[in-house]
Amino acid sequence: MVIHINIAHKATREPQLKMKFTISFLLFFLVLTPFAFSDLNVGFYNSSCPKVEYIVSQVVQTNFNINNSITVTFLRMHFHVCFARGCDASILIDSMTGKESENDATPNESVRGYEMIDEIKNFIEKVCPSMVSCADIISLPTRYFIVLAGGPNYKVPTGRRDGIIISTLEETNIPSPRSSISDALKSFNSKGMTMEEMVTLLGAHTVGFTYCNLVRKRLSNDSSMEPSFGNKLVGLCSMQGDPKVFLDQNTSLVFDNQLYNQFFLERGVLAFEQQFASDSVTKEVVMRFTRNGESFMERFVDAMVEMENIGVLLGNEGYIGKNCRVFNS
Repeated sequence: MVIHINIAHKATREPQLKMKFTISFLLFFLVLTPFAFSDLNVGFYNSSCPKVEYIVSQVVQTNFNINNSITVTFLRMHFHVCFARGCDASILIDSMTGKESENDATPNESVRGYEMIDEIKNFIEKVCPSMVSCADIISLPTRYFIVLAGGPNYKVPTGRRDGIIISTLEETNIPSPRSSISDALKSFNSKGMTMEEMVTLLGAHTVGFTYCNLVRKRLSNDSSMEPSFGNKLVGLCSMQGDPKVFLDQNTSLVFDNQLYNQFFLERGVLAFEQQFASDSVTKEVVMRFTRNGESFMERFVDAMVEMENIGVLLGNEGYIGKNCRVFNS
């Protein structure tokens, strides 16, 4: 909205000019406020796009009804996004001439869920064009998927902007299933996160899975696995192809603390995970979460919110992508 001010007869119209200037300034401030915050805020889109969370929740519910194992897809994407360049959605940009995308980098080859990001973005653009960032369209559905899987509900601070740079170099910072605990901790520390937060976020694997090609070597020469469980996995991985293996064998699709319980029973699927129950640095936290599922849920919320702050772009930084696959023209 523009308020025109006639500057003629300044002496006789000064009070009106002051009032009109004040109104104009206030309107200008109200329009810019959603994009001028210097920090993330719960309810950032309450004025600029009040239906955003409803749209996200409906798309999430529809997709979860079709495939209730999709929770881990978004947890994995979210982690890879934030641990590369930062929570700026740059992983969503497709490769272009002369520039390989982050989503083509080796650590991200197994990341999925891009089509659903497109689906959510398309709905939102019809209602609130150029208002909601792709970075926030990663954080919001992840929360809803966690809740649908039985995990904690929490408020997601929003207001992230999308990144203007894609890179594959930072991907080396993402811990792999073959990492040691000390190497993984260095990666977390480099992002400003603690050992406890690392152990906490590992709990997201309670709805996760891997494939036999990452397990077979351990089955042949690792004595730290409980024998009957090892025999079960040998039988599964002797099947043709590369079968999927749930990391939480008890409640595979439920977000709970059962993954930690399995570690103490020597039933961790990945050698990297099993180490957490015996390593002197991480053992105490694993034991606490094994005994107290509520404590795990509370700390998981804190760790997720902390992770979602890594490398965020705010205010006038970055931009709002119209299509999460390509930079705005």
